[in-house]
Amino acid sequence: MTRLAIFDLDNTLLAGDSDHAWGEYLCDAGLVDADEHRRRNDAFYQQYKQGVLDMNEYCEFAIAPVVGLPVARLSELHAHFMSQFIEPMLQDSAQRLIDEHKAAGDICLIVTATNRFITAPIAERLGIEHLIATDLAQVAGVLTGRIDGKPCFQAGKIGKLQSWLDARNDTSLSMHNAVFYSDSFNDIPLLEAVGEAVAVDPDDKLRQHAIEQGWRIISLRSG
Repeated sequence: MTRLAIFDLDNTLLAGDSDHAWGEYLCDAGLVDADEHRRRNDAFYQQYKQGVLDMNEYCEFAIAPVVGLPVARLSELHAHFMSQFIEPMLQDSAQRLIDEHKAAGDICLIVTATNRFITAPIAERLGIEHLIATDLAQVAGVLTGRIDGKPCFQAGKIGKLQSWLDARNDTSLSMHNAVFYSDSFNDIPLLEAVGEAVAVDPDDKLRQHAIEQGWRIISLRSG
């Protein structure tokens, strides 16, 4: 059977959080009231780390400053964001891990709570074709500011992944024959659903859970 290599994105493949960094970029670019936006952005990030984030509310907040902008302007802003915030978060060790799975014939997939607008160019930069993210509603390519469907967050990642597997209709792929890499206790539901769970530079809650479950613990921050 073909093996599925699943990666969380923020603080796993990236040495930082792309969602939070997007808020910082908006502040630096003068697209929002910096003090107020940074205050709310930081508060949402703390809620995420505590496991109590309302993903619908956060996504609407994160995307509101660019709602209604034409596709060309969105692409321009995202290119600046990638250059200023994402490139410094890239890790050689993470890229080597991805490349090792590709060389082994595994199908690589990012499953992230962060919205697709932010993450699709990052997945492309990492050379990962398949992405499951929180989808944003659009009309003629223009963001409406609302989520399309359910957030790809906590247990919601399992439903999104199962839908992706069902759509592929490939019996060689399954969660039971998958490895999932993540840093966050928010991902424990999916970590428990796959055949192999790997904690990557885990937060304290995930580290303790991984030790109790006998999961492998690795670091991509060491080079």
